[in-house]
Amino acid sequence: MKLVMIMVLLILSLMMVVGAFLINSVTAFYLEDFYSQMSDVFSDPGLVSDLTTETPDEENGAERMADVLDAYVGVLGVDGRNRKLYILDSDGVCLVAPEGENQVLEYTKNLNFALNTGLETNEVGDESNLAADYMDLAVPIHRGDEGYVIYILDNKATANSLTEKMFLLIMEALVFGLVISVLLSFLLSKTMVTPIQRLTEGAMRVAEGDFSRKIQVASRDEIGVLTDTFNDMADQLQDTLRQVENERNKLDTLFLHMTDGVVACSRDGKVIHSNPAADQMLLRHIGPESDYGQLFGDIAPLDQVLEAPDHLEGELQVRDRFLQLLLAPFDRGREGGGALVVIHDVTAQRKNEEMRREFVANVSHELRTPLTNIRSYAETLAESAEDIPPAMEKKFLGVILNESDRMTHIVQDLLTLSRLDSGRDDLKLGRFSFEAALQDLYNAVYMEAQRHAHTLKLELESELPAIVADRERVLQVMMNIVSNSIKYTPDGGHITISAGRTEDRVWMVVDDDGIGIPPEDRSRIFERFYRVDKARSRQSGGTGLGLSIAKEIVNRHQGLLELQDKDGPGLALRLELKIEGPDHG
Repeated sequence: MKLVMIMVLLILSLMMVVGAFLINSVTAFYLEDFYSQMSDVFSDPGLVSDLTTETPDEENGAERMADVLDAYVGVLGVDGRNRKLYILDSDGVCLVAPEGENQVLEYTKNLNFALNTGLETNEVGDESNLAADYMDLAVPIHRGDEGYVIYILDNKATANSLTEKMFLLIMEALVFGLVISVLLSFLLSKTMVTPIQRLTEGAMRVAEGDFSRKIQVASRDEIGVLTDTFNDMADQLQDTLRQVENERNKLDTLFLHMTDGVVACSRDGKVIHSNPAADQMLLRHIGPESDYGQLFGDIAPLDQVLEAPDHLEGELQVRDRFLQLLLAPFDRGREGGGALVVIHDVTAQRKNEEMRREFVANVSHELRTPLTNIRSYAETLAESAEDIPPAMEKKFLGVILNESDRMTHIVQDLLTLSRLDSGRDDLKLGRFSFEAALQDLYNAVYMEAQRHAHTLKLELESELPAIVADRERVLQVMMNIVSNSIKYTPDGGHITISAGRTEDRVWMVVDDDGIGIPPEDRSRIFERFYRVDKARSRQSGGTGLGLSIAKEIVNRHQGLLELQDKDGPGLALRLELKIEGPDHG
């Protein structure tokens, strides 16, 4: 349709230009012919002499001039209808006019010129005007002592008639030309637009991601070459998009599932991208409405990050979590650049560092105390061996042996933890009676409980199954739990060991009415060297490693060791183990 409209507008414009040119040419021709005709007539010396020479017996010069001009009516083209002749005196009074014509004239520019100036200078008022709807000529004549103006007025009727006919002819030609141009333009557009439409449809399919169909090449002209090139481009684009899609899927998967948080901000501080890890670390939803200043403005201003030569580092604490921030600009120097913030959770590292420092301090402290005691008693024995009574000497040696045993236990516990951490301490799995192990445990601790006047009970469900586990390690865990209850329960307390089965697991609960654990310390009882009552623990020989070792052994068995809620004073610790042992592989 655009091509058709262009052709129609072209024909219209061409015909309008030609029509305007022809009409103006006809009007200009008639105008030039009129003044040329008038000039030829009034340049005739005989006519001029007749018009200017006064006869002896004339009474009315205007009528005499009219009589003279009657002989030139044909040459002047005066017909009384379209072209008329008037004679005026010097005052502008019409003396001669066509028969039946009103003698009141409109004073045109040429007529005014002849009356006001031409009679004095003998200049003719013959200025032409193509736009006017008339043609006129005003000739000043001096006849004797009187001045007259011969005024010829043509209403352009002949020119207008010819112009109308020419206009009709042009309109007819225009109609035929439009019909022909529309038909030809439709044929031409069909020939040109059809392959372009196929290209357009193909481009739309490619834009929608459909690369399954190729465009047929119908010709070998420029459009055919373009179609062939488009097919090649579509194939290359499909390959490129496939590669880009694969890379984007990899990056999206990495971005969504990476443990580090990532937040990208534009140059004006608006968040343009973030991953779920960032929401989890910052404990807030990060969306397009979020702002860099709200998130990281306290760490480093955005302008400083954008101008940084490499990257900036910062640290942010969100509640009990420590976050390390790496802030770097991207697309430096471009309008679409911004800042990229990578968030790394270093809470575990901080806790490990704190635990490491506390571990070293605790080990140093635990070893320093027995070493100090051993050295003190040994120096006393060495320096005053002759003055010390045998009973006192025996007591000092007993202290030295006890402190040596205490150091040995600490070192053994540390070695056990080290083997468990490194994975070198493999479990020796075997099937054994869980009920028999509990009975052995009861028998082993019964005497110790009696020394503290404790009431020790063993409550077992009937027919407890045999389990697959490392019997020695399991007994070590059980012994540790029950020993702690005996140690930290005031004398005369009550301790109950109960056990049973739940689906594919067996369980044991040790319940006492001892000193218990404060709520604020319950989450830390399995930490190494952690003790609620440090003074009493040292007095009873505790190292703070027993429950840590027990927890590691139970974890290796894929079991469960946890505090159990209970009513009243004391502590309840629950142990669960799989009947068929830990899974492998």
